[in-house]
Amino acid sequence: MNALAPGYVETALVSDLLARGRLDGGAIRHRSPQRRLVQPNAVAAPALFLASPAASSINGAVLAVDGGWTANAAP
Repeated sequence: MNALAPGYVETALVSDLLARGRLDGGAIRHRSPQRRLVQPNAVAAPALFLASPAASSINGAVLAVDGGWTANAAP
């Protein structure tokens, strides 16, 4: 079994939280090396790959799909 560990993905829920000031978009973008939220297709593509025969020898992996959030370390 494998897993994806997404960061802040630009979904309707996250967009609503940003619009209502419940999340600090500036702080999130500043913390991410890519300076943006993760796009949904950036999570879908690795999910499709992990579900495909091409990934049949990948087991027990956790793939961070977070725009570099994890690599940037906690503040």
